[in-house]
Amino acid sequence: MFDTNKIKEILLTTLVADAYSLGAHWIYDEKQLEELDINWGELNAPKAIWHKDKNAGDFTHYGDHTLWLYEFVQDKDNFDAKKYSIFWKDKLSDYKGYIDGSTRETLENISNNISPCGSKSTDLSIIGRITPLLLVSKNKEEFLQNVEEFVKTTHNSNIAIQSSRFFASLLIEVFSNNNIEASILKLKKECDTNIQTYISKALESKDEDTFKTIRDFGPACDIDGGFAGVIHLLVKYDNLKDMLIANAKAGGDTSSRAMIASSIFMAQSKMNQIPASWLNIKATII
Repeated sequence: MFDTNKIKEILLTTLVADAYSLGAHWIYDEKQLEELDINWGELNAPKAIWHKDKNAGDFTHYGDHTLWLYEFVQDKDNFDAKKYSIFWKDKLSDYKGYIDGSTRETLENISNNISPCGSKSTDLSIIGRITPLLLVSKNKEEFLQNVEEFVKTTHNSNIAIQSSRFFASLLIEVFSNNNIEASILKLKKECDTNIQTYISKALESKDEDTFKTIRDFGPACDIDGGFAGVIHLLVKYDNLKDMLIANAKAGGDTSSRAMIASSIFMAQSKMNQIPASWLNIKATII
């Protein structure tokens, strides 16, 4: 059902989005954002202390985890969440990047033989990592099931599962050459009240300033705020570069919003939307 080359284009775009977002990732202070020593037209080294050992072209820990999933599915025909958890834990044994709260709680759950092993995190970031699962999914139903099993390995909260299902469904809709905004409206009807509210707020913000909108929704890591920020980006912009720059300038959890929005955007776009210099990332998608 899914074209492998297109899947890899989408995956590459999410990684580019993560690498581009690294510069302003987790910078929250508005004055600091306005004065940040960043070339917004290029990849930048991180300005936040959380990624102090990273350089321009590197990924946040979100991008690193996404690459691990891609590596895991390379030689497989299906997704096995238990085997992935073992693989993921092994990757973390010598990982030098940032270890966030969901990772720490999940590792503790694994040690205590809790299944599913995922934390209760409601962070948005897990949704940006799902693209590699298209490579081991024969149809929409299998993809949605794989996404749920994957999300529960590290983010086993109801809102994370429901939100990931929405964006996974949106990715499939757009992948099938459907309009982004029309697809959002179609899927909204199937969502619970919280997600419908996020979508409604975001659609109403279509013509508003992105910096103010994302700051008002909430620029932090949580789905409550971040979800609407992603929808705002998708309905406001028709150019990937402009979208990613405006998103990065808003600060906070720049990468989560960028990875999700760029995956949906690229599902109906071409690689020439990405500036050539932004492709100088520390990964190869074969």
